[in-house]
Amino acid sequence: MKKLLMSFIVMLFVTVSFAQKEKKNGTIYINHPYIDVVNSATKAYVNQDLNLWKTYYADTAKFSVSDVNNGKSFPIKDAMVGLALDYKFYNQLKVTTVGYPDYLQYDKDNAHVVQSWWIWSGKSKKTGKELKINMVQFDWFNSAGKIIKEDTFADFSKQMIEEGTN
Repeated sequence: MKKLLMSFIVMLFVTVSFAQKEKKNGTIYINHPYIDVVNSATKAYVNQDLNLWKTYYADTAKFSVSDVNNGKSFPIKDAMVGLALDYKFYNQLKVTTVGYPDYLQYDKDNAHVVQSWWIWSGKSKKTGKELKINMVQFDWFNSAGKIIKEDTFADFSKQMIEEGTN
């Protein structure tokens, strides 16, 4: 009985020692104006209106794309060059939302981020074949409501081969 009691006390001590208190670090929104900004920027891209697309971003916005430039960031002018290549090599561009975007308002550092999941698709002008790419995107906002940083994660290798940028 003494062993059983000691085992219970040790187990209780271990459980209490490793238990963590829950603590919030912000709020997640399913509807928010920053989600509308990301959706509007995406619509402008699909409509091949890079002048409108650019208005949703700060002039100093930085972009990073997994598989491209080894994750190093690049400026908006380089992003526009890359997007223009999509128009040169693909027809019937679509960017379809998967699920729904979330706006994350973090308490720490007062960060504002929209995370969204998409399927990018286009029909190759060379081969006539449709290419589909699953991607996730994180858009960081400044206090003026402009996107200051966009991180995109996907496997763009087939698209890069088609565009000759690999």
